[in-house]
Amino acid sequence: MDTDELAYVATRAREVHDFWHVLFGLPTNLIGESALKVIEFEQMFLPMCALSVVGGSTRFSEKQRALFFRHYFPWAIRAGMASTDLMCVYYEKHFHEDLEDVRKKWGIIPCPDPKGKS
Repeated sequence: MDTDELAYVATRAREVHDFWHVLFGLPTNLIGESALKVIEFEQMFLPMCALSVVGGSTRFSEKQRALFFRHYFPWAIRAGMASTDLMCVYYEKHFHEDLEDVRKKWGIIPCPDPKGKS
């Protein structure tokens, strides 16, 4: 990294990645990772996030690709734009709080079930 500040931001982004899986209710499979990269792009505008979505989606089966672009992609764009700036959150101070309360406080829209179940 060119500066200490950029190195910190990159490190912090890696540290909070798994928190975001929980907050947004995303699995850790290829579709979930790709959806999270869409949210990360909406939050940080890093080209590598968009490139990860493009690269990841090439590995989808036809059925997965249809599901991703019909269900996960539009939701992830909305969810990334609706939530607070998640890079500025001190997550460690909120571990004792109820997950649903935290989601509401930060404007997080959890991923709806692609099968339409609640």
